[in-house]
Amino acid sequence: MNASNANVNNSSLTGGFLLTASDALGTKTYRVIIFSLVYVITLLGNGTHFSICNLALVDIGLNTVFIPQVVSVLIFTVNFISFEGCFSQMFFIHFFGDMGSFSLAILAYDRLIAICFPLHYSSLNTNFRMILIIAGTWALVFCSDMYQVLEAAKLPYCSSRIIRGACCEHGLVYVLACIDTSFNRKLGTAKTLFALLCPLCFIISTYIIIVVIVLKIASVEQRQKAFQTCLSHLLFVCVYYIPIMLVYILSNLRLIVSFDVLTSLLILSVILPPMINPIIYWFNTEELKEKLLNAYKEMSGTVGQW
Repeated sequence: MNASNANVNNSSLTGGFLLTASDALGTKTYRVIIFSLVYVITLLGNGTHFSICNLALVDIGLNTVFIPQVVSVLIFTVNFISFEGCFSQMFFIHFFGDMGSFSLAILAYDRLIAICFPLHYSSLNTNFRMILIIAGTWALVFCSDMYQVLEAAKLPYCSSRIIRGACCEHGLVYVLACIDTSFNRKLGTAKTLFALLCPLCFIISTYIIIVVIVLKIASVEQRQKAFQTCLSHLLFVCVYYIPIMLVYILSNLRLIVSFDVLTSLLILSVILPPMINPIIYWFNTEELKEKLLNAYKEMSGTVGQW
């Protein structure tokens, strides 16, 4: 079903919703290249180290759920989605999106132990303990997002079923209900604040402790080593939170009046962090630095021979 039919009758949308997105978001060829590149980098770039395995899995899961749906709407104009498909997609988008912030909090805990208790790191941060922390986090996020989605799924959608977006995001769907949705709005706001601010506050707290500990270290070399340990994680945090905060601030202050621009920013804020995270980690590994240094030496030697 093509979104170009502006006057879609709700009777033709029995059993589902119609996803709409503007053709002003670029040509189809441009979209294919961008989304394909983002997804391939997300899949191939994520590493297998246990300390970031959880974040890598979340990143891959988010773009696996989000990108195919956006591509089907923006490129192939397959706009119809069933009720079951819509609310399933809503759950997984929010689940992996929320797990992104909690995964960063888990990494912050890992860095805290590594810097503050380096001699006891292996005994304090055992694989079994990390598995318990990760499993508990997944269960918590699962329950909070499942409750939000179930509450939205119970609403009667007897008026418009045209979603102004490329995916079934909670805020775009529940507003279509033909009854009072103030509870769903409050629930969505509370869950979003919980999923974003709680991990962020924990991350900030861990870095305050880390800074205090590092400042007590007399050796400049040890301070630099501690900073390098945290560098990739700090970049992960910036890549995740800055786009979300920018979109939230710009939209709430009405600084973005174009719905097309807002839709584009929302899509980018979702798909870019999972793509950029493996690149950050890849460039921050000692193994890569060593390879680049060796390659530079070989090039210098070759130039010297000429």
